Amino acid sequence: MRDIVAGCCQFSIKPGEVQRNCETAEGMLLELAAGKCRLAVLPEMWSCSFPYPVLREMAEKTPEILDRMCKIALDKRLVIAGSLPEAAGKTIFNTGYLIDSTGKIAGRYRKVHLFSLYNEQRHFGYGTSAQVFSTSIGKIGMMICYDLRFPELARKMALDGAEIICVSALWPLVRIEHWSLLLRARAIENQLFVVGCNGCGAEEKITWGGASAIISPLGTVLAQAGQDEQSIVRALNPFEMSDFRKTIPCFEDRVPEVYNPYNADICGGDDIASRPEGDDIPL
Repeated sequence: MRDIVAGCCQFSIKPGEVQRNCETAEGMLLELAAGKCRLAVLPEMWSCSFPYPVLREMAEKTPEILDRMCKIALDKRLVIAGSLPEAAGKTIFNTGYLIDSTGKIAGRYRKVHLFSLYNEQRHFGYGTSAQVFSTSIGKIGMMICYDLRFPELARKMALDGAEIICVSALWPLVRIEHWSLLLRARAIENQLFVVGCNGCGAEEKITWGGASAIISPLGTVLAQAGQDEQSIVRALNPFEMSDFRKTIPCFEDRVPEVYNPYNADICGGDDIASRPEGDDIPL
């Protein structure tokens, strides 16, 4: 991992207003790049929020949006992470895209844990894997909103070599303390950097909580936003991660034979395989 500056673009996403949201995101990305930022994280579904009646129409615009983001990434030497709707056959996924500073898509992560309280499973397909992607700045894993509540996912990424986990979210204000605590917990448990970008503003009956944050491997809050639109930035020192892992060698001290069967049971492939896909997902 390189010594870099990371940032979050926290803004109020206007449901269904793709052009407006793209202009907001692009403006914030250019501002971060001007400040020598090399990793920028955007919120969940940042192009459109969750306008379910026109979700497929929104997803069909994603390839064009990705082209725009790839051009910015290449021109500004910026790594960009964020979640967008992805159309794959008859299924729509809530997909995190990781764009490298080369202007190429380094990785794609489909949200594994769909938020049943908001009936996300009625509109999206389940992701079935979580990878760590190599980029020009280091190895990065991605999580989307509700994923943050599942420590197994972050641990898998850490064991696969992740140095940074980027979290894109639309997390409500009513549970914002959970968001802040869970970002720190995932960083401490896995001794890595966590960069979490949340949306803000009001949408129908929900107020998104903001509080985007950059967390060190020790769980220190390096930077945190308020509840309004704003960018945050902070330098990430890779030696902080390596030094802490040497001081408290959690990964070396693990006893996986005690809890691996448990992890296999709660993350089991049978459960994932039995989830509806394709034609079984009502749109």
